[in-house]
Amino acid sequence: MSGYCKEVNIKQDMPEAGLAVRRVTYNIRNGKQLGASAIKFIHGYGSTGRGGKIRTEVRRYLTEQKRRGQIRDFITGESFSIFDEATRGAFNCCDDLRRDSDLERHNNGITIVVL
Repeated sequence: MSGYCKEVNIKQDMPEAGLAVRRVTYNIRNGKQLGASAIKFIHGYGSTGRGGKIRTEVRRYLTEQKRRGQIRDFITGESFSIFDEATRGAFNCCDDLRRDSDLERHNNGITIVVL
């Protein structure tokens, strides 16, 4: 039986990138403790024209966490589609993702983390 998907808005108060990464770290640990199978992080996409520093740093951090085995995988919002192999694999871990409002929306302001 798969767990649930927790949704976390890490950009709500427009933190600097380092604080956003600390929020991701906390929520990954907390999500695991609470039995979540996945976390949908809302980080924005840099609409101010300055390049999306939070998104860039969070995804760099998640790449390292995946390499270390701290998370199973992560799926960028741009790739979150039934045609993406990683997304289909995530469905097996977390059925909630099949009903997520951002599925097929190619939203580069989110990232899904599979715990």
